[in-house]
Amino acid sequence: MKRIILPLIIFLTSIGQIQANQLLIPMDDAQKDHLKSYGLIYWILDTYDTEVDWLLNYRGGSFMVPVSQSFINECVIRNISYEVISDADGAQIISIVKNPDANMDAVKLQKPPKIAVYTPKSTQPWDDAVTMALTYAEIKYEKVFDEEVLDGKLPEYDWLHLHHEDFTGQFGKFIRMRGQSWYQQQKREAEVIAEKYGYSKVSELKLNVAKKIQEFVLGGGYMFAMCNATDTYDIALAADGIDIVESPYDGDGADTGADNKLNFNNTFAFKDFSLVYDPYTVEFSNIDHTKPERGLNQSNDYFNLFEFSAKWDPIPTMLTQNHKNLIKGFMGQTTAYKKQLIKPEVIILAENREINEARYIHGTAGKGFWTFYGGHDPEDYEHYVGEEPTDLNLHPNSAGYRLILNNVLFPAAKKKKLKT
Repeated sequence: MKRIILPLIIFLTSIGQIQANQLLIPMDDAQKDHLKSYGLIYWILDTYDTEVDWLLNYRGGSFMVPVSQSFINECVIRNISYEVISDADGAQIISIVKNPDANMDAVKLQKPPKIAVYTPKSTQPWDDAVTMALTYAEIKYEKVFDEEVLDGKLPEYDWLHLHHEDFTGQFGKFIRMRGQSWYQQQKREAEVIAEKYGYSKVSELKLNVAKKIQEFVLGGGYMFAMCNATDTYDIALAADGIDIVESPYDGDGADTGADNKLNFNNTFAFKDFSLVYDPYTVEFSNIDHTKPERGLNQSNDYFNLFEFSAKWDPIPTMLTQNHKNLIKGFMGQTTAYKKQLIKPEVIILAENREINEARYIHGTAGKGFWTFYGGHDPEDYEHYVGEEPTDLNLHPNSAGYRLILNNVLFPAAKKKKLKT
């Protein structure tokens, strides 16, 4: 009923706006729903042969598109703030952002990326911030897991999100929860897939999945990971050919000299790290800046976004578009990255400089790109296994969730020669 009545209301209220030719979606504090705004842009790209201007650093990273009554209708239905402006006003905005003295730019968004979320098919005791953001914003995605990856399906997609997966094959190091049905289901699922593809251990399965994902990125794919899918991914690649898994998980002990054999040339982001071998400690290495080390709590945990040159560094600028520069911190199995263990060529997008940690990092690999974002849920400071998922209807202006959705739109940008 809502979608029948609203267009009638919109038609009556839009008389007189017909001569205006541009639709501006502001992304500063004037926006009522930042998260659904990304879904609107994705919908426009997916449904119409229309380019969208992403106005980097202009009013929080606003969007501008030629006006259409259907676009206006959709803004009203989705409770998205919009402004109808003339062609002359739109041209003036482009002139402002293109001014050489302004740290702004306009990037053309052309084609929506085909999105895959790497996630187990078995029951899960936790939610995933990316999946929730995509669902709330009404952005289409498909689920894939080990079988699809090993069967060579990744090239069918443009953008891949890694759910909170443990690529070391230690089942998240949640062995203390082995009596839980979800743990048993996930362990059995992994063992069945490993057997199907001829691997004697789950760690071997996960390593080869990680290498297939690496091929996807090297070939031009975009990979976005959060929480422990970030560090365990690099750990698995560095430990190629080395047993780093203790007996409770695979039946035999780890190589006691594994730390000295790690190959950091294989990793995307991290170097010089050492492993945590204790099977009962829910930590994989010293990459993660853990809670006791950080000395922070919910009241004082924040991180800052870097400001990049929009004209010279458009990629990190796109990834950091926001209406806030100071972002609320949030915990995860992997929360933050010790800066001394990050490779020098990696771009740090956000950090807490006082405690020397990075929260949000980005880099290139071959023809593709990857982004790692520490923490589990930007609107739930310390999310525990089994807790109810966050209701994003209560957080439509979440600055932390905006960083996720920046990554979703990034592959839609018109390709040109870029500095990074």
